[in-house]
Amino acid sequence: MIIDTRVCVGCSACVYACKSENEVPVGYCRDWVVQETNGNFPKLSMENRSERCQHCDNAPCVTYCPTGASHYDEFGTVQINRSRCTGCKACMAACPYDARYVHPDGFVDKCTLCHHRLEKGMKTACVSICPTGSLHLVNFANLTADDKAMMAGKEVYRQKAHAGTEPRLYWISASNKPGA
Repeated sequence: MIIDTRVCVGCSACVYACKSENEVPVGYCRDWVVQETNGNFPKLSMENRSERCQHCDNAPCVTYCPTGASHYDEFGTVQINRSRCTGCKACMAACPYDARYVHPDGFVDKCTLCHHRLEKGMKTACVSICPTGSLHLVNFANLTADDKAMMAGKEVYRQKAHAGTEPRLYWISASNKPGA
């Protein structure tokens, strides 16, 4: 997934779409929006970031899950098998992104990248609803010309890349404002 912070307005439509699509309980969320101020006065900038599980290629949550509940699916995304999850929180402790929570029913939950929609060839709920088009679902193993053009010449980063998790979510920095 590529998240273009240059056009995200922080409306949280992605959060509400996810909650509705995935029946996330009140008081919990699988994705969220962070607003970050950068720079020093008078040269300040604001970056809105839609965040969620990074679906890492080297996910510590998968490594440290003692039951195998946290696993990779056929798309290479990180999923949780609710029936195998004991709620021990080992995966939560291992995740450097704080992307998981304990569901009221006792299992750990997180963003699934709408696995049920991907199976049907559909976009995720968050990508489908985003009014500014800041969320893009891409296949990094097979980038299209449009995907490459979107990232060309821009500051693209991954969160906590130094952790060695190989996160699959990329952000286009707000310092690359359109027209700047």
